Amino acid sequence: MYRILCVERNRHVREIASYMAGSRLKNFIIHAHADYSSDILRLIRSEGISLVLLNIRGTHTPGMRLCEQIRQGSSVPIILLGGSGDFELARQALLYNVSDYLTDPVDPAELGRSLETVRRGFAPADRPAAAQRDYAEPAIQNEKEPPSPCPIVSTIKQYVEEQLHHNITLKRISDSLNFNCAYLGQKFKQQENMSFNEYLLRQRMEKAKLLLETTDMKIYEIADAVGYTEIDWFYKKFRAYTGASANEYRKQCFITA
Repeated sequence: MYRILCVERNRHVREIASYMAGSRLKNFIIHAHADYSSDILRLIRSEGISLVLLNIRGTHTPGMRLCEQIRQGSSVPIILLGGSGDFELARQALLYNVSDYLTDPVDPAELGRSLETVRRGFAPADRPAAAQRDYAEPAIQNEKEPPSPCPIVSTIKQYVEEQLHHNITLKRISDSLNFNCAYLGQKFKQQENMSFNEYLLRQRMEKAKLLLETTDMKIYEIADAVGYTEIDWFYKKFRAYTGASANEYRKQCFITA
């Protein structure tokens, strides 16, 4: 069994354990608990810890400092629980190479998927016997399993959602995350089955359609709200995407309403 170290700000709180009980994932066991003042690195080494579950709910800054301390002496996988949707916080988590970042409210099933992703990443020599038997199954069975979500792709999508009204490029995002732009582009296309630019266009056009359907905003205001400073360029992109001009689309919505 893989050993999990649960880290809470308060050692008397056992919220992470309740999440684990709901995940029903095999091959993991909650081996030890600790609080933020514990010697986490010593516990990781002395207890043979395979994974750290770090609860950062309401303690984002101390939680990030603890991630930094762990990374100074260990590459053990870390899953953060209870984070906010703040992009800067997710960016810091990526810099510390966390395995996943689960925001509140944490879904036990989502945690289970994250743990399964971590388990698959362990080297064969590090796997318990039961896990090694899992990997002995035919490769065709593994091919049927859907790819696990990539945390960096989730962060990119969150950035797009929050900054849709600004000029967004993958290069700008990669610079802010300190990642290689080509690498991010490959990861994004691999998971989303479309390029980043295709995804960005879709998000902008779908948001524009929603605003045309539900608000009385002027067309130029909608264009600006979805990141277009050139109104003519917005008109061109919208027609190519929907087959109608923005004005025509709005009229059709009123007719069919």
